[in-house]
Order: sequence, then C-alpha cells, then structure tokens
Amino acid sequence: MKKVVTFGEIMLRLAPEGYYRFIQADKFGVVYGGGEANVAVSLSNFGLDAAFVTKLPKHEIGQAAVNTLRRFGVDTSKIARGGDRVGIYFLEKGASQRPSKVIYDRAGSSIAKADGADFNWDEIFNGVDWFHFTGITPALGDNVAAICLEAVKAAKAKGVTVSCDLNYRKNLWSREKAGEVMEKLMEYVDVCIANEEDASDVFGIKADNTDVTTGKVNHEGYKDVAKKLKDRFGFKYVAITLRSSISANDNKWAAMLYDGSEYYFSKSYLMHIVDRVGGGDSFGAGLIYSLLSGKNGQDAVEFATAASCLKHSIEGDINLVSVDEVEKLAGGDGSGRVQR
Repeated sequence: MKKVVTFGEIMLRLAPEGYYRFIQADKFGVVYGGGEANVAVSLSNFGLDAAFVTKLPKHEIGQAAVNTLRRFGVDTSKIARGGDRVGIYFLEKGASQRPSKVIYDRAGSSIAKADGADFNWDEIFNGVDWFHFTGITPALGDNVAAICLEAVKAAKAKGVTVSCDLNYRKNLWSREKAGEVMEKLMEYVDVCIANEEDASDVFGIKADNTDVTTGKVNHEGYKDVAKKLKDRFGFKYVAITLRSSISANDNKWAAMLYDGSEYYFSKSYLMHIVDRVGGGDSFGAGLIYSLLSGKNGQDAVEFATAASCLKHSIEGDINLVSVDEVEKLAGGDGSGRVQR
C-alpha cells in the first residue's frame, strides 16, 4: 500500500446553519478541517496509507481534532502535542450573488508556534512514497516556513515525491512575501497544483484573456501558465483547476494537467454547490491517488476533477467519497439518479 504524509494545520470550523449570515446566527455548527488534513482523509478513504503531521494542544479541543482524523483511518502518530490553542475559522456560506465569507481566528495556534524540534522528518519519511503541503502552511509564520523547508529537503533526500498546492491566502501574507518564501520551496517540488489565480498572486504568472470574475476561462492561457511554471521550476507535473463562477451556488468546474509534453483537459462539470470549502483539497487528493496508482495523464486529471466535483455536494471540509463513486462520475455517469 502506498504511503502519503501531509503537513499543515487542522482547524475548528464554526459556521451558522444553512445560509444564515454571521449577524443572524445564534448557534454555530462544528467541524474540523484544513487543507492538508482534508487531503489525508480523502487519501485514506481511497485506500491509501495516509498520515497527517501537525502540532495540536493536549486539551480536549486538540484531541477532538485528532479524533476526527482517526475516525477516517488517518495515521495521527506523528502529530506533536503542545501549545495552547487550535486555530479557528468562521464560515458564512454564500448564496446566489452573495459570496461566501471566511474570518480567521488562528493567530497563536499550536502549529503557528511550532519549531523544528517538534518534528523528526527523517523518521516521519521512513517508507513514505509521497509528501504533500500547501502554500497556507508556510504562510503561518517564518518559523513554519522554515519547518516546511526542512521537510521538503528531508523528503527529497529520502526519494519521496513532493507535491504542493500553491493556495495563496491574502489574509495570511502579502504577494511579495509569498513569492519570496515559495520560490525557495519550489526547488524541491515535483507536482505543483494551482487554481486560476495562485500562479499570478504568488509568481506573477498570468493567464491571458481570462477573467475569473466574469467566468471567462481561456484554455490557451492556462497552457502558457503551466509551461511557464514548469520551465521556471522544473516540475514533473503542473495541474491547474479551472473554476468559472456563475454565482455562489453554481460553478463550472474543470482542470488541466501538464506533463511537459502533453496538456490534458478534463471534462467540464456544471455544479450546484452544497459546500465548496475543500474543493481544491479534494482535487489534490484525487491527483495524488491517480498518479500513485499509475493512471495516465488523461485518466488522472479526469479522476481528480470528478473527485472534486463530488466534494462540492458534501457538507464540511472533508470529501467523503469512494474510488468507485469517483470513477463512475469520471466515466460519464453524472445523472445523480438514485442508486438502488
């Protein structure tokens, strides 16, 4: 069984019920999630040996986060314990032309205050095939960026494939800081995942004739972005997700994978969204699973895009689907008819 390690922050998510606004809410639903944790759960659901590495406090809220991961079969044995708090984010789900809104309350979380001594990467990467992180994690602070650099160096020394989802978050750092830090990390990355804005925000590489606010997506522009990323950093693969937003509830969803010689575009899905948080993470997990399973470029991008499409129909951060469900959709069965 292939083994994958992911590294990042798992947070407590607090959200009003349904489509209530923050100022209307008198109660909040609780789930746990975060970019790399979501990837680990998806991969565990797909049958891989998935481990998540982070730092969490020893108290009951920290344990609740650990228990969420364990529930889905994720290995939590390398999670460091200590510090005082679990990061929190508040989510207000958008509807129609009103966008979703996220408010972070994560400053001073255990992982944000971690140091290199908390993680023995040489031990963590024993027998591991793949390591995944996102651009959110090094954005938590210079100390965490340094830990990420230690991790990718150790992974490459062990012959572990490294993937990174750029995931630029303007509320965590500036474009200039992101570019400076991520440039150093990309030297060790084999598979780069980005959305329609990340390459521009982090590295200043833009798709021509594309406007995400109007839903205009130009495939030729994204081919150019992928080639520029690969030429600059030497990635083995570049994947770009292509989201056209019709409204907060309805999006078109597709993706592209570039392997240095061929560009593979998935079919496009028209999605009516239940919960879009974690959509990119589910794509990343689908791509990792596909490449570890030996799928060719076209099948890999189809599986990853279908996995992410299904995630948009599921409440919470985590993609709770099986390989069979994803393959049915990727194979063309998107009717949504009752399965009896």
